[in-house]
Amino acid sequence: MTQEKARNVVLITGMSGAGKTSAMNILEDMGYHCIDNFPVQLLSSLGKLIRGQDDSRYDNIALATNAVDYPQFLNYFENSNMNVRVVFLDASNEQLLLRYRFTRRHHPMLLFSKASTLEDAIEVERDMFERLNERAVLRIDTTKLSMQELRNILFARLSFKAKTEFTVSFMSFGFKHGVPIDADIITDVRFLPNPYYVDELKNKTGDDQEVYDYVMKFDETKEFCRRLHDYIDFVLKEYAKQKRSHLTIAVGCTGGHHRSVTIANWLYGLYKDRYQLPLAPGQQGVGHEERRDHRRRHRALRHAEGHEINSGHRAERHRDRGG
Repeated sequence: MTQEKARNVVLITGMSGAGKTSAMNILEDMGYHCIDNFPVQLLSSLGKLIRGQDDSRYDNIALATNAVDYPQFLNYFENSNMNVRVVFLDASNEQLLLRYRFTRRHHPMLLFSKASTLEDAIEVERDMFERLNERAVLRIDTTKLSMQELRNILFARLSFKAKTEFTVSFMSFGFKHGVPIDADIITDVRFLPNPYYVDELKNKTGDDQEVYDYVMKFDETKEFCRRLHDYIDFVLKEYAKQKRSHLTIAVGCTGGHHRSVTIANWLYGLYKDRYQLPLAPGQQGVGHEERRDHRRRHRALRHAEGHEINSGHRAERHRDRGG
């Protein structure tokens, strides 16, 4: 008989407006399978699904619930063969009032017709939790807590990984195609010497050794790389301290073919052994076929993100203008 796999369940509950959604976002970054606003009537179906799946995504689950449904969630999971932890988020009544007035959202107690004003709704919900909170829970007061402080508490108390993975992506782009919307840091290298104006390099890219060598040989490139190295070193260490899960660094030139690809490849080479890098932007030393295959993936990615020109005529025209 196969032994049932142990599952970890975190119930996120507490006062409405105290930060349950923010906590769920953080737990998702930590690797939890997060489920928000799950109907309490379907709990038994969810339990069967979790127990019946040999899928690692269901090993660590987080569910957010309100004061009305919390007792049923807690009762169900405590009577199942799962490890249950409860996180109770709280804040002062004054802070909760400010947050609700700022967001203009409806309080659950008003929706459930258990109160007629926002002030009454907060008091009713607090009374409900005071009757329920006999179980040992992780209590977090978010009244004066920053998002980073909340993240640090949850990572310290609920992380199931020995080491949180910090993933860094380097990408190249052309400013004439638009700036990538998913980039956290953008570096402009349009001031560097442009291989596009060298006839034998015009139709190559920064994935080719000749272009790479051309861009990297200039004194201004060497000085820029030295300064960029110091800067990227510093910001990666600081982001890692903040328990950031992923960072995207984009390098841009005019067309996105020569200088930006060269510098992105150089950055990848610097950091590939220090951080988890999911995809090389055009790693030096790989074979010609691998480089060509990467360029196909790179073009497809840019097209999917809207960086390619949609018109076939304009795409043909821009193909001869590098950078």
